[in-house]
Amino acid sequence: MIEPFRIDIPQADLDDLNDRLARTRWPNEIADAGTDYGFPLARLRALAEYWRTGYDWREHEARLNELPHFITEIDGQSIHFVHVRSAKTDALALVLTHGWPGSFLEFLEVIEPLARDFHLVIPSIPGFGFSGPTHERGWDVNRVARAWAELMRRLGYERYGAQGGDFGSGISTALGAIAPEHVVGVHVNYLPTRPDPEVVVSESDEARLDKVRQLMANRPPYQALQALTPQTIGYALTDSPVGQLAWIAERFAQWTDPRTPVSDDRMLTDISLYWLTATAASSARLTRETARGSAPCRVPPGVAVFAHDITQSVRPLAERLYTIEHWSEFDRGGHFAAMEVPDLLAEDIRAFFLKRS
Repeated sequence: MIEPFRIDIPQADLDDLNDRLARTRWPNEIADAGTDYGFPLARLRALAEYWRTGYDWREHEARLNELPHFITEIDGQSIHFVHVRSAKTDALALVLTHGWPGSFLEFLEVIEPLARDFHLVIPSIPGFGFSGPTHERGWDVNRVARAWAELMRRLGYERYGAQGGDFGSGISTALGAIAPEHVVGVHVNYLPTRPDPEVVVSESDEARLDKVRQLMANRPPYQALQALTPQTIGYALTDSPVGQLAWIAERFAQWTDPRTPVSDDRMLTDISLYWLTATAASSARLTRETARGSAPCRVPPGVAVFAHDITQSVRPLAERLYTIEHWSEFDRGGHFAAMEVPDLLAEDIRAFFLKRS
């Protein structure tokens, strides 16, 4: 059963957030630390104060409620999703999937341009936001993809495309492996490619691979904690709003193009979503669950590469794994492309999927 859903956070939860922010116990910081030891204290204090005294959740909640939200249960798990129908009744449907530490909010700015030509289904990954926490093992990208296939079946879509970045990329390619008879194309804006000594690449691609090697040699601390002990870090993030703020704000600071920053209000809405739904631990579990990987995508993908993403795909290496039918490179934009450069991403998605409509 699919039911309408409305966002209505209890005022008591907002009051509790405000109270916790006011009572934050701050650490000291080494003089001139910059970012050498982590997220800077002055910037975090300013963000926390704005979250407490300037940011208005109710304003953003009202705007979000202008979208058509729904909720259903699949495989024992609540699934929240936004479903926007195009004025073109015969339009192709697209399922757009966010990543971590994002949410369905990532796609707000691409809804209007894409809905001109496509029906849009924008779910919250189980364990994230209004889909609520997961309650059992096994919610990896493959299981999420199977849930998406069932969701699209329930909505009556026999043919559809899949798009995503970060974990949304893995879920979209897994959907192409699981339901190739229904998925007409997969478009991703994040496709990691590992160095391969048997493949000769250009000098610029070699520079990209050096960045990958550095990441492989120095695994980011957040990733190690979420992959190994998501429950442990979950205690701190679920109990301390400033802890949750720092955990996610640092990712936005490091992964966005300095020329296309995400606004504090948009970032705080995303962080508020994690806090108000208490999904810090369950969202982190996706990193651990997905360590096993997924089956190869059986649908030729399209790839959009943004200059300031965590890593940039190398086409000769990607082509060893996939039959690439569409490849675009952009000189601006980072990991949160749908939020940073929605115009560029929306147009690339449109160009790829209109050929498959």
